[in-house]
Amino acid sequence: MTEPTPDTELLWEEFHQVVNMTSDEIRTWLLTDASGEDALPADPGMGLPELGIRVVDLLRKRKADLTGDDTEVMRKVVEFVEDRADAPEQDDRWRRSLMSVGHDPLKP
Repeated sequence: MTEPTPDTELLWEEFHQVVNMTSDEIRTWLLTDASGEDALPADPGMGLPELGIRVVDLLRKRKADLTGDDTEVMRKVVEFVEDRADAPEQDDRWRRSLMSVGHDPLKP
């Protein structure tokens, strides 16, 4: 295991600021959302957003165990949430997209 770099430390903090749902909350949300009318009913794993699944996995990791792929996922999530945070159309679809990566905009 290598020591996290200052960039990784900062990204870790940003990631945990934008992801305001627990891994269990995200997992439950992804499974519930996937059971909706647009879901693929054959396999419960099908149709789940890969980025959301990676967020669940990341929340269960220690900072010292991060890989290069993990830091890339954290960067994508931070950018995704920041890009959509002030969207002009803040409707149910907007909230659902944010929740798919662990950010509930209605959560205090």
